[in-house]
Amino acid sequence: MTDPVQLSSRAVDRPSTSLTRTKQVAERLEASFLAEMLKFGGLDPKSDSFVASTGESQFASFHREALAQEMVKAGGIGLADVFYRSMMERAHDA
Repeated sequence: MTDPVQLSSRAVDRPSTSLTRTKQVAERLEASFLAEMLKFGGLDPKSDSFVASTGESQFASFHREALAQEMVKAGGIGLADVFYRSMMERAHDA
């Protein structure tokens, strides 16, 4: 029989926490960039309507951010990988 205490103390193969965090930061940077591009690309209520309420403007920013995050989850435009490699190079240089 296996002792549960021994099982819980076993090392689990997981990606390094710093690598995972760095990847998440890179993905957030790409999502922020994409959200800004969506804003200036016409997904801004002020650009296509005569009057946009404050609530509409705020909702639009949440909508753009959610779209950008989904775009990154689907593979994005490759910026997250560029950001990630750059951050890892800087970490190795330091």
